[in-house]
Amino acid sequence: MMTVRTLPSTCALRSLITLALLFVSLNAVAQQRTTVKRGARTRSASSAKSFSVRTEPNASVWLDEVRRGTTDASGNLTLKNVSPGRHTLRVRARGFAERTLLLLPAQRRVINIKLTRTTDAAELAFQEAEETRERATTDEARQTAVELYRRALALRPRFAQARVGLARALFDTNHYAAALDEIAAAHRIRPIYPEASAIEGRILRATADADAAIEAYRRAIREGRGFQPEAHTGLGVIYEEKGQYEEAAAAFRKAIAQLSDSEPALYQLLGAIYERQEKYKEAVTAYEKYLELAPNGSLAPAIRSTIDQLRRQAAGEILTP
Repeated sequence: MMTVRTLPSTCALRSLITLALLFVSLNAVAQQRTTVKRGARTRSASSAKSFSVRTEPNASVWLDEVRRGTTDASGNLTLKNVSPGRHTLRVRARGFAERTLLLLPAQRRVINIKLTRTTDAAELAFQEAEETRERATTDEARQTAVELYRRALALRPRFAQARVGLARALFDTNHYAAALDEIAAAHRIRPIYPEASAIEGRILRATADADAAIEAYRRAIREGRGFQPEAHTGLGVIYEEKGQYEEAAAAFRKAIAQLSDSEPALYQLLGAIYERQEKYKEAVTAYEKYLELAPNGSLAPAIRSTIDQLRRQAAGEILTP
């Protein structure tokens, strides 16, 4: 019998970390200032459109609280695969007041967003903290981000976004108890806070409390009215660890749909689940999608080396009586 080489589980974990950073990511701290109905996102992907955002250079742009990229040197960013219906757009640039606006279905070609300079010391410290954390590659830089968030909070204690950002920074430095304290503080300021609940799930999972993490992720999804890709991804990872592969695959598919193909690593996670289920054709399709979206991604060499083997395995399935 042919042996199929799967990607190591450590790769999957690294992919999750990369995804989370993009949300803050990375992975970028989301703030849900405007609540909109999410029903339009379930429509056919074939009706998805693209539009351009024009604002300050090097501005971070979120669509429905998912970070979709940074504007170029001329202040432009094209957002692809945007479903019909209403959406919220949030823009932040260093030295400017953050702006959130509601996009109506007719607003689809070019969105011009004028930002206003700010002298708010708390906001400026928060922006510096965000940039520092996102770029941090050393423990020293991560600690600097922690100190910057605390500076912002000293100036504005009820700064919910800064509480969440500090929680992420503390998580990055493995200070889990302190991170949970900041999440609790954020919830006291804003009781319904999907992102805070999703980060709580990440922290609890890191402390090996899977059941509590699942509850936090599910709460994040409820608070987001079904829309919380970070929480769906976290659930998928936990279900995979528990051997609940059908539930894991369903969670990853939901995260993929909500992110509109903006995070290739999810296709690697989904492909690995299909391999474990011996659904080799589906695994190949998922891995090929990763390569389409990230041909030079960190996982691309490993994925290319296994796709041919999976195809042969899939052919073997067909030939087996």
